[in-house]
Amino acid sequence: MKVVLQRVSSASVTIDNKIVADIQKGLLVLVGIEDADNQEDIDWLVNKITNIRIFGDEDDLMNLSVKDIDGEVLVVSQFTLHALTKKGNRPSYIKASKPEIAIPLYENFVSHLQKELGKKVQTGIFGADMKVLLLNDGPVTIVIDSKNRE
Repeated sequence: MKVVLQRVSSASVTIDNKIVADIQKGLLVLVGIEDADNQEDIDWLVNKITNIRIFGDEDDLMNLSVKDIDGEVLVVSQFTLHALTKKGNRPSYIKASKPEIAIPLYENFVSHLQKELGKKVQTGIFGADMKVLLLNDGPVTIVIDSKNRE
């Protein structure tokens, strides 16, 4: 699994001109799933996402997690995170899982994240044409790959 974390002041997802998800201060999490992903990847990423210290403390040092600030989280599926760009100019998405594999993993990921945070996590709609609006705070953007845990 690959995720892109963006520390945001606000973020929303619009589908067919209707806002389906909306958060204030917290994290926008773009998540890409591949066939090799499993529960171990979910557990590791959820722990990392909920505890990564990228929010400012009273001295404006990045010492607080999204849990520490009681921040909100918006999760958006994004198969393009697994784009292969080595050859040519047209990305290949062969590593991205098909919906029958990805949807259960995505739902499990969201459920596990909600449990760890103790609150509802906002989401886009898997596979939909989504318009994601965000106000990146910092900007702080971090890429995490569960297959590369260095």
